[in-house]
Amino acid sequence: MTLSLKSTTALGLALSLLSAPAFAGMDEARAFLDDEIGDQSALSREEQEAEMQWFIDAAQPFAGMDIRVVSETITTHEYEAKVLAPAFSAITGIRITHDLIGEGDVVEKLQTQMQSGQNIYDAYVNDSDLIGTHWRYQQVRNLTDWMASEGADVTNPGLDLDDFIGTQFTTAPDGKLYQLPDQQFANLYWFRYDWFNDEKNKADFNAEYGYDLGVPVNWSAYEDIAEFFTGRDLSHMGIDDKIFGNMDYGKKDPSLGWRYTDAWMSMAGMGDKGEPNGLPVDEWGIRVNDNSQPVGACMARGGAANSPAAVYAVEKAVDWLQNYSPPSAMGMTFSEAGPVPGQGNIAQQMFLYTTFVAPLVDSPAVMNEDGTPKWRLAPSPHGAYWEDGMKVGYQDVGSWTLMKSTPEDRAKAAWLYAQFVTSKTVDVKKSHVGLTFVRESSIQHDSFTERAPKLGGLVEFYRSPARTQWSPTGTNVPDYPKLAQLWWQNIGDAMSGAKTAQEALDSLCGDMESVMERLERAGIQGDIGPAMNDEQDAEYWLSQPGSPKPRLDNEEEEPVTVSYDELIASWQ
Repeated sequence: MTLSLKSTTALGLALSLLSAPAFAGMDEARAFLDDEIGDQSALSREEQEAEMQWFIDAAQPFAGMDIRVVSETITTHEYEAKVLAPAFSAITGIRITHDLIGEGDVVEKLQTQMQSGQNIYDAYVNDSDLIGTHWRYQQVRNLTDWMASEGADVTNPGLDLDDFIGTQFTTAPDGKLYQLPDQQFANLYWFRYDWFNDEKNKADFNAEYGYDLGVPVNWSAYEDIAEFFTGRDLSHMGIDDKIFGNMDYGKKDPSLGWRYTDAWMSMAGMGDKGEPNGLPVDEWGIRVNDNSQPVGACMARGGAANSPAAVYAVEKAVDWLQNYSPPSAMGMTFSEAGPVPGQGNIAQQMFLYTTFVAPLVDSPAVMNEDGTPKWRLAPSPHGAYWEDGMKVGYQDVGSWTLMKSTPEDRAKAAWLYAQFVTSKTVDVKKSHVGLTFVRESSIQHDSFTERAPKLGGLVEFYRSPARTQWSPTGTNVPDYPKLAQLWWQNIGDAMSGAKTAQEALDSLCGDMESVMERLERAGIQGDIGPAMNDEQDAEYWLSQPGSPKPRLDNEEEEPVTVSYDELIASWQ
């Protein structure tokens, strides 16, 4: 199968037609299907042409419009911007400019549009982490009502919302869909399968630690494995590089906040049980009442962001980063650290955002000559405070969002593009390029059964029921843009050593509560906005069931590992 962006002739054809005075329609659609899609589609060729004809007809009132959309820069969105946007423009006559910028910049643009009412972009691909924000502020079009009313004439009858695997993350407590998933990726444990299966490595590990080298189930085992591999001589495997047992990043940058809000605290066991998010205390440490109103983030108000479990989570991350990671990792951001495992000197990573699987399969240092990986993906281990019934990881669900401040005709044209790039016609091919699945029909496509052995467990994970235990930020967070920036600023102080973990988290939860108190006073989120608890002695809350949890007498659990092959068999 051909997956390179450079391989398509449809792109060249589309670009040549962008300056045409009118769209040419079905001829361009057929050329696109021939040259770009082929048999990598959940639809038959007849069904593909029927879907393209629907887009052509629905787009006629908007032909000649210039529409601007924006997303973060990842492989999936590069494919949309470079291939699918020009193709859509050629087929429909709606000229699409798909901008690619940093994720933090996407949130900033969206926040500016919310505050100013100025239409900066006609549609955004922004994370479903903002679902609590969108539901409370009511500044985005609620898609459930939109598709049934103003947007009915531009809603694809073949959209098939039931085929999307992430709509539970983009649906608010009111039962309405606010965002349409466009790409979805998890954070999973990543490790060098070849190193873990080497007989000398296995014997040496067992001799030193007294148990088998395998996929770590808990953080104690992860730490032992990190220690074992850091600085280990692997010359018997033909490897001369300096080896590290952990990879992470620590630069004081907006992406540092994601490192923690993206379920790190939940994996440690900070929050409560519940799927898709802990209730009443979530993985941000924010507590809500029975009306889904945020009531606190510090222990004094029943939150957990400065609880013993949270301190444990940060201290472990700092320790592992300092002792078992490349020295440069402390100064890296999310995007800089992501490709490092592909360089071939990392033994394991607590979680790898699977958006980086796409570039990994092009990294010779970690791939065999037959195209199979030297690495594998597995569930991330959990910390000492974790309990059965809690979420075990994070999924990023970048989703199409239509602001109410966007004029209706522009929103309709942008909605057509959003549906085109998520359509059954194109989604299998897009999934092969970016490996960010959003449709069940794509995950189950025969081409992924064929390709699965080359993706290190990614397909098996997405075909398993286990994937429901990985989820994005939920609705406890009342204003993601305002609160997210507090995380990297405060956690950065702990990473640098400017503050202890406890001091940084005390500051973080206090800052979050200050924002929530302002929202409560302003009353702009109505009866679903914050309604802060009165402060009490933290011991009152620590003595209650659930989160926040009192400090464990021993945070070092008995280490546990599991055979990777047995784990995969359990998924199937």
